[in-house]
Amino acid sequence: MLMASDFCRLANFPRPQPTTNHRGAWRGSCSPRPFPSDGRPSEPWAFRCLRIARPSAVSRGRSVSCRAAEITTDPGQDRLMKVPISNIRNFCIIAHIDHGKSTLADKLLQLTGTVQKREMKEQFLDNMDLERERGITIKLQAARMRYILENEPYCLNLIDTPGHVDFSYEVSRSLAACEGALLVVDASQGVEAQTLANVYLALENNLEIIPVRVLNKIDLPGAEPDRVSQEIEEIIGLDCSDAIHCSAKEGIGISDILNAIITRIPPPKDAAGNPLRALIFDSYYDPYRGVIVYFRVVDGTIKKGDKIYFMASGKDYIADEIGVLSPNQLPVDELYAGEVGYLSASIRSVADARVGDTITHFGRRAESSLPGYEEARPMVFCGLFPVDADQFPELRDALEKLQLNDAALKERLEREYNLTLITTAPSVVYRVNCINGDTIDCSNPTLLPEPGKRRQIEEPFVKIEMLTPKEYIGSLMELGQERRGEFKEMNFITENRASIIYELPLAEMVGDFFDQLKSRSKGYASMEYTFVGYRESELVKLDIHINGEPVEPLATIVHKDKAYAVGRALTQKLKELIPRQMFKVPIQACIGAKVIASESLSAIRKDVLSKCYGGDITRKKKLLKKQAEGKKRLKAIGKVEVPQEAFMAVLRLEKEVI
Repeated sequence: MLMASDFCRLANFPRPQPTTNHRGAWRGSCSPRPFPSDGRPSEPWAFRCLRIARPSAVSRGRSVSCRAAEITTDPGQDRLMKVPISNIRNFCIIAHIDHGKSTLADKLLQLTGTVQKREMKEQFLDNMDLERERGITIKLQAARMRYILENEPYCLNLIDTPGHVDFSYEVSRSLAACEGALLVVDASQGVEAQTLANVYLALENNLEIIPVRVLNKIDLPGAEPDRVSQEIEEIIGLDCSDAIHCSAKEGIGISDILNAIITRIPPPKDAAGNPLRALIFDSYYDPYRGVIVYFRVVDGTIKKGDKIYFMASGKDYIADEIGVLSPNQLPVDELYAGEVGYLSASIRSVADARVGDTITHFGRRAESSLPGYEEARPMVFCGLFPVDADQFPELRDALEKLQLNDAALKERLEREYNLTLITTAPSVVYRVNCINGDTIDCSNPTLLPEPGKRRQIEEPFVKIEMLTPKEYIGSLMELGQERRGEFKEMNFITENRASIIYELPLAEMVGDFFDQLKSRSKGYASMEYTFVGYRESELVKLDIHINGEPVEPLATIVHKDKAYAVGRALTQKLKELIPRQMFKVPIQACIGAKVIASESLSAIRKDVLSKCYGGDITRKKKLLKKQAEGKKRLKAIGKVEVPQEAFMAVLRLEKEVI
């Protein structure tokens, strides 16, 4: 019988020594499990300790190998073993929201042994509370898996991409770090908007696409795999004759997917001898280590302690730590071409390590950076202010750590940095040409010169290209006209897809234009925009007066044609939200001295006639007159406090109306 002490000796562990504590526990490096007082473990536990190596020891009469002991006692170290570049596969999963992408990733991690069953939980790679609450992937994650096929070890690097439309740039950089992609389509819902958008991104990066029909709702009568296959072939143009039928929830077909990843996705190119070029596909801020960078080595090798250079930002750092993600961070000494890993270099600002930037050696720089880098282009805009003005420094620091790297910005700022924030209507920078020849850039309505001092106001214009299926052309052209757009041209890219180009004011786009685009096209349309310059427009400053006093935070710059609609909506909303006072409160929307919309809050009145049980009418008139004089005097000296809730509601309304 091979005992635990023999196992530890063969595995080069120190021999455990018995102790005489109050439970007679036997402490050693194998396990803290309690043993009898004589220091000899019982037979069942000895077999449990050796359950991986026992068939070899019993059937072939050999002792347990040290390698088996290492795998047993230190899970994850086998995934650090190097494999030839020809045995590396880098892939991602692309899908529409709620099509089972995270569930499939969980099953791949589980089947390859990357995550132990006792550690497994749903949406394992979605490690933010917000992601689990909403059921969506916000921050992409990477995981290194080891898989054996025909006695050959393979290294599989999964890059789990966000599924929501707001993350298209992050998805494009993740796809650029891969050689292949799994296309996941729900068999009950079929091809949807983001499925199409991500497939086009994958094709632009020349990825090998494996169509996978994820039947995660196979128990429902609505699952139609044949119809979905036909949709994929007709809409996307991919051959589905060899598509894999699987159910991520039930674990059906997962082995077939792993085999297809190895056989159908090409390995990376062997470029380890070239100067280092590594693509950054994500980064996050750690309060203790600074910015942690996720990257894919495209050319060359990188070692711990190397001096590295970020080609887009122009910054250089020392690589204090490099490693792989499996999915937890495991440090290594070196990564070569084709591998995916992380980097810690005491980087203080996220702006120094932007997504899409290229890492190279400081001393042996690459001739050119990797293609595709561009500044992240926002699609949804808002103003962001702390409720407590004392929190401005904390807000600034938090934004520097999350800037343009996380689309779930407001909720993460509130959760992770304990800030109370207000989201307001977004503003743009207007250009004011004054009579005296000066030009003023005005980002706040309070900075706008008086009408007598300004000659004209210019606003920024953008060129918008909307890509849409042909059935939504009419509704999107209507949207462009409503937003003061100027139609330029329309082209049919394919028989069923068209490109519509408009030029319209940036102020019209930063509101809810993107939301309306998605709503009117049922999510299938997408857009790109470029700045084209400033143009003169008929713009006016709309002021809100409460009890005759201007409320500067509610002032806004609007187009003359929309001034009445915006003023009317704001005054009506304020009437609902401001508490009634002891005197009548007028609420007015004004352009200069002209009132264009008005509402009023009636005064709270005490019934001064309640004690009059008859008598002369002059007595009642005297009491009413005295009350009116008191209210008039109160109105002259009284002030109306606008509650915080009213500001927040009006600013949200302003965002919708504008």
